[in-house]
Amino acid sequence: MNPSVSRRNFLGGSAATGLGFVFAGSGSLDAFVRPAAAATTRTATGYGALIADPQGILALPDGFSYKLIARSGQTPTTDGVHPSDPDGMGVFAANNGGSVLVTNHENSGNEPFPVPAVEGVTYDSGTIGGTSTITVDRAGNRLDQYTSLAGTDNNCAGGITPWGTWLTCEETESRAGQGRRTKNHGYVFEVDPTSREANIGKSAVPFKFMGRYSHEAVAVDPATSIIYLTEDAGNPNGLYFRWVPPAGFVPGKNALRELALSPGGDTAGQLQAMSCYRGSQHIADLSEATTVGTRLKVEWIDVPERDATAVSVRKQFTNDQVTRSRKLEGQWWGDNGVFFVASFARLGDGSVNEHDGQVWFYDPSSQTIALKTIFGVNQNSDQDNGNFDGPDNITVSTHGGLILAEDGSGVSHLVGVTSEGKAYPLARNDFNNSEFCGPAFSSDGETLFVNIQSPGFTLAVTGPWGRPSNAA
Repeated sequence: MNPSVSRRNFLGGSAATGLGFVFAGSGSLDAFVRPAAAATTRTATGYGALIADPQGILALPDGFSYKLIARSGQTPTTDGVHPSDPDGMGVFAANNGGSVLVTNHENSGNEPFPVPAVEGVTYDSGTIGGTSTITVDRAGNRLDQYTSLAGTDNNCAGGITPWGTWLTCEETESRAGQGRRTKNHGYVFEVDPTSREANIGKSAVPFKFMGRYSHEAVAVDPATSIIYLTEDAGNPNGLYFRWVPPAGFVPGKNALRELALSPGGDTAGQLQAMSCYRGSQHIADLSEATTVGTRLKVEWIDVPERDATAVSVRKQFTNDQVTRSRKLEGQWWGDNGVFFVASFARLGDGSVNEHDGQVWFYDPSSQTIALKTIFGVNQNSDQDNGNFDGPDNITVSTHGGLILAEDGSGVSHLVGVTSEGKAYPLARNDFNNSEFCGPAFSSDGETLFVNIQSPGFTLAVTGPWGRPSNAA
């Protein structure tokens, strides 16, 4: 997320509610509908108490360990050094039994270690964001690293595709002529994890048909190829979108790029914004929901002018047309739907109610969203006391439940949520209070890869995973 609007720099608010949902087995996240009544988030044992790290980087439960794969400005790569601000990350299986990590870098112009401009994969020579591709072996040892996309702006999150690529998102609405920028920004790009050569002349093509706005994350429906997109923006608050491919679209590697480059490609398919209802009552902002299990009917409204030539996309709608939310962040496809996160809400940013995190589930079959998790406002964020705030990136754990990357204020955690709806600390940043980013498991489920944005750590976590304990 953009540091300028991070929850770590946003104070105020009161009130609290708990979370409460159950999962019907590993990888399944069916809602348990009941009121959220607890004053604070219920806690669980998870994998056990965190043990302070003698190296001062990552506190983990007993039996768990980590490897530092890369550090910004220090770890050498094919093109220079590991760039600043690693953020969202896609993880793919490698031929050697290891993994390929495609890592975003949320660089917007002031970071000390830019993504190197490399011929054939650079969109705009005036910007310094992009993606690094890192190959590691089964044990998490780094084997190789190169630039797979350069010249983009503020690459925050993204999402993996069913055809084995990474969609990386620019969290910006910047235009050509601002700073050193030579092109407009605020687009989605596609990176192939297989090699640098697979991206030459390809990864730097913007998908304008998905709109130009402050993109955060994407999730792809493997059955329909509909792509869901979050927007991290304020004044007014952002929107939740979907892109519906045109008739005859055949998904696969290069298909989106070929569509983008085809005649009329800039407006191919339909870009639509979410509008929610409870019965006949329109819901103007997701913060109106304060009870876990709240279910809303979804309608989709066509975006008038998706490239935001004169007016930002979210400003092209009135509040009675769409449903907004402060800080729409990460999302992940699972259980035949999409889990997506609203990081926090405050009255001062136009929200109706205050919270320190919601997790929603969109069910395409019923065209509804359901509130799965809500965190109350954390009044003691500087204490490691079982209270959490500011969930950002999200992944569905292969061992059951969810894992959230905390980007709140004070102490920073990876937060697990058990299959019965209790939260537990999976890891703690012992180095500083910087946010966790991009958690994602290896294909065998044995390694969790994650970034700490500043000073720029990319880490591999292993241990006795199993199913986390729901005991208090």
